Amino acid sequence: MPEFKIVVADPRARNPIAVPVLVVADESLEYEDKHKEQRELPKIKMHPVIIDRIKPEIGIVVVRVFKEGGEGSKEKAKIVGKVVADSSIDVQEVRVPAGFMMEKVGKDRALGEVLRAPAFQIRVGGDKAMKLVGLRIGDVIDASIVGLPGKKLEIRGGSDLAGFPMRPDIPGPVKKYVLLSSGPGFRPREKGERRRKLVRGNTISEDIVQINTILVY
Repeated sequence: MPEFKIVVADPRARNPIAVPVLVVADESLEYEDKHKEQRELPKIKMHPVIIDRIKPEIGIVVVRVFKEGGEGSKEKAKIVGKVVADSSIDVQEVRVPAGFMMEKVGKDRALGEVLRAPAFQIRVGGDKAMKLVGLRIGDVIDASIVGLPGKKLEIRGGSDLAGFPMRPDIPGPVKKYVLLSSGPGFRPREKGERRRKLVRGNTISEDIVQINTILVY
């Protein structure tokens, strides 16, 4: 059975607003293997005021936690999750799973920031993954496969285990050498430069490991 990492880009979140917050561990929020392996997004609690400010249209946010030194620190832990509105918590707090805080930060609270997620990724396997085999770049699929019912995703590309990219101009689930003058698969250093590169075709096969998609509004 194939397994794919589906990367979802949100075209409306190119320059998201980052709001400074106090990130607090919450024992009531799950952080299990399915979350660590990116098979399901964990839940993140925040006050409706913050939700209204960052406007996560699809309900998914990124929380960056500063491990040491506060804002500007190079050491950060990141968690992507689904928003849960909770007006009972402080307006300057964001609650994340306690398991994440203990594993990645080592304490139950720290300074951080929250923003609308410009992109996220989910792993799918089994029957869900099999439904993707045979689809091509440009096809539009139901986003419920990544936990977004009622939304649509357009397939934009992908790559295999070795990192060889799919190309929209090569038909079929093939792997072949082609002469390229532009990406994906080749970045010319000089004008007019061409190189023979190994790439994948435009059709998803069981050899593909990552599928790149974009939300269709």
